[in-house]
Amino acid sequence: MARRRFFVDEIRGGRAEIEGEDAHHLTRVLRVEAGQKYEISDNRAVYLAEVETARKDRVSFAVIERMAVGEPLVHTTLFAALIKFERFEWLIEKATELGVESIVPVIAERSEKGLEIAAGKRVERWRRIAREASEQSRRATLPAIAAPVRFADVPRGDAGMKIVLDEEGSRPLMTALGSNAGSVAILLGPEGGWTARERSGWEDAGWIAVSLGPTILRAETAGVAALAVVNAHALAERSNNSAL
Repeated sequence: MARRRFFVDEIRGGRAEIEGEDAHHLTRVLRVEAGQKYEISDNRAVYLAEVETARKDRVSFAVIERMAVGEPLVHTTLFAALIKFERFEWLIEKATELGVESIVPVIAERSEKGLEIAAGKRVERWRRIAREASEQSRRATLPAIAAPVRFADVPRGDAGMKIVLDEEGSRPLMTALGSNAGSVAILLGPEGGWTARERSGWEDAGWIAVSLGPTILRAETAGVAALAVVNAHALAERSNNSAL
């Protein structure tokens, strides 16, 4: 069985600590005890470490060795229009599990106004959700969760490939990716869909409109499906290259 992995703020002198509520979760829920070995990450590298002390409000680790970590299949950024927060939080969790490197909440024209006002106060909660999902999925690094931006600021992204999920898109996502999609940005619309003005904005900025199939997906489902397709394509490309 794979060891549990935890994120720490820093590693100094071969030691690290987790304090407060996170330490309480480790000791009371996960039953972490002194002498047990786990993996820890400082968001730069992953280490095998041994628990030195496990108290209610503090768990300390001693590093044993640095561990090898593979390169990500593909570098992905998700520009996700704001949707109802319970659905947006689910999207953050699942996108994190699928290896997304960064998530940028987007204020689209059809985003609900109440969401726009409250979103700025939710960023820290979203980052905590991403941290918990990163530990569960044994990621080496945390995804970056940005503060919300307006739609006009989105097309300036410099990913190698920029795709936008659109119910009017006629090109399948898988065929749009091609053979050199090492860096992909995905633009995900709001529940009400894109406006004509937004469509003209992304077309001018080089975004490629793609489809995930004939059915209309909920926004959070579409985001997860797109990331899964991008990952599957990258895995297939890696396998093909390894066979050469």
